[in-house]
Amino acid sequence: MHNKLKICGILTMALIANIGLSAGIAGDAEAASHGDEAAFLQIVPETEIKTDDFVFRQYNLGVLSHYSYLIGSGGEAMIVDPARDIGRYLDDAKALNLKITRVYITHSHADFVAGHMELAKACGAEIVVNADTQAGYPHKPAKDGDAITFGNVRGVVVTTPGHTPDGTCLYVYHPATASDPDFVLTGDTLFIGSVGRPDLMGEGMTASALARMGFHSWTKKLSKLPDATKIFPAHGAGSLCGAHLSDKPVSTIGEQRIENPYLQHKDLNAYVMAVIDGLPEAPQYFKHNAKMNHDGPPLVDWDNVVPPALAPAEVDALAKSGAWVIDARDAHPFSARHPAGAINIGIRGRFETWTGIMIPWGEPFVLVGSDEEVRGSAFRLKRIGYDAPAGFLKGGTEAWAQASLPVNTIKLVKPADLHRQMQDGTAPIIVDVRLPAEWMGLRIGNVLNIPLNALFTESKRLAKDLPVLTVCNSAYRSSMGAAVLQKMGFTDVYNMEGGSEAWIEAGLPTLGATAASGVPAPAVRAVRLPERLSADELKRMIMDMPGTFEMVDIRPAAQFADYNLPGAMNADVADVIANPAYLVGPAPLVLLDRDGSIAMAVGGILSQKSPRPIKVLYGGLEAYWRGSSAPAPVPAASAPALAPAPIRAPASSTPAPAKPAAPKKKSAGC
Repeated sequence: MHNKLKICGILTMALIANIGLSAGIAGDAEAASHGDEAAFLQIVPETEIKTDDFVFRQYNLGVLSHYSYLIGSGGEAMIVDPARDIGRYLDDAKALNLKITRVYITHSHADFVAGHMELAKACGAEIVVNADTQAGYPHKPAKDGDAITFGNVRGVVVTTPGHTPDGTCLYVYHPATASDPDFVLTGDTLFIGSVGRPDLMGEGMTASALARMGFHSWTKKLSKLPDATKIFPAHGAGSLCGAHLSDKPVSTIGEQRIENPYLQHKDLNAYVMAVIDGLPEAPQYFKHNAKMNHDGPPLVDWDNVVPPALAPAEVDALAKSGAWVIDARDAHPFSARHPAGAINIGIRGRFETWTGIMIPWGEPFVLVGSDEEVRGSAFRLKRIGYDAPAGFLKGGTEAWAQASLPVNTIKLVKPADLHRQMQDGTAPIIVDVRLPAEWMGLRIGNVLNIPLNALFTESKRLAKDLPVLTVCNSAYRSSMGAAVLQKMGFTDVYNMEGGSEAWIEAGLPTLGATAASGVPAPAVRAVRLPERLSADELKRMIMDMPGTFEMVDIRPAAQFADYNLPGAMNADVADVIANPAYLVGPAPLVLLDRDGSIAMAVGGILSQKSPRPIKVLYGGLEAYWRGSSAPAPVPAASAPALAPAPIRAPASSTPAPAKPAAPKKKSAGC
């Protein structure tokens, strides 16, 4: 069985935790999905429109970072990129006195199974999809420029390959006679802060070929739209269909011109390199979901999703023959007792995605949990095409134990107890299973980093008879990691209760120190401060070394527009703190503000998270203007439009694009 144990790579970088005088972890995209509401379609209230002749609703399925849409007018409704479980759309259309007559699919999605066949059956709705898709189900093929009109709404199909060859966007006009679209449903072509990854076609088409198409889709089509045009994508923060997606549900073309880092590349080759750089292996279930969506997913009997009940002996026999055992309970009950070899994928989080990553497609699996957890698990797994569990463990872990079958436990360690063990040298080997960027941003001490997606292979460096403890942000991923270690034969496995969030709540230090003698010293918080830069020093840098550093002015946009330094870019304070893009780069980051106070605080936060050189203009721009030797500020008429000058590394003749101000980014990690 061990040769099958592989987790496909996770694409999105984690949101690095804020570290300040009162250290804490900012909630990431997965943590935001740890609630009952995130497991079902929710209306996004701030984007809803409802008038006498027009209805627009954006739905968010938090556990999949999936946005879908209802557009209604003239008694009709069209659903765009629906989830497979369509009950919410049906209920809302009925309440709004609308008949769902059409389903629009922007492309063959890979990360979830869409509900187009379900809606076609339930409502007789016509499915509209790009003719180039050559879909394997009854549909109306659409070509570039085709219009879909109902009531006082007109939708225009625009082919925008890039993420996939059949990608499209839907330009929505209201009233139907309007000359410019009110908004654009961009599918996976253009995300807020990102673009669709171009590497999901396997051997069918290279990632660079698709990235080239995506460049032309932006430069020749989407970029021609007015700046005020709103864009609504099919995914948000936490999706594995792109990198560094924002958690904002809506943006505009104008904002993306400035804020989207990929769109800053003005030449084709630079764009292609940026889009395909660093792409890991896609989750293995993606290609199967894409095929299901292309061919037409089988219909689901949603009233009968619970798999057969299996006696403990039957589950044991299946496990011994290679079936996976998925325990959907939370970390605490799982740790107390679970069937040997079970993997803990808690239903409270991104259960669908993690199952699709952990459990190979087509292999048998059995569910473990309460009746409610089993039913919820089976229901939700339909969303990614895991339609046929072999069954569920009847009677749960109690019945398993009563049958005298092998049981495992995972010892939960409280943060204070672990900290004490770390001080007296009795702690187990500590494995942080978060992504490297998370681990770099905040760690509980000198601990080993093996990301969960590499644990099956990288943990082979460890002796299986030594005690090992796993840790993450909230104990969701670390419980999964501890179960993986047990499945691989580790005999003494622990999990830190509550994760790093509980560690910080307990007031424990986030970094430790070791004396040169090798004797552990009391843990302390490492303090790295930004370098203070005088006005004259900055002047010399601007005059003598242009392009070798990045200047970010964190004053309000109106103040920046009044005057600014040549080559400076404007960014919101919160964005600079939260966006991991500012933590990396080939050149120093120089922070500017009015009097140096806020910039010094922000610089202190960034310095805790990154080895990148951070410099702060001492005294701020007020001191800069007072210095008689400083050059004059750029007047508003000639100031750059909130966009940075190109940044290049020292001793390099090739300019590298600057990182623009960007909305807050979040992760798929927990």
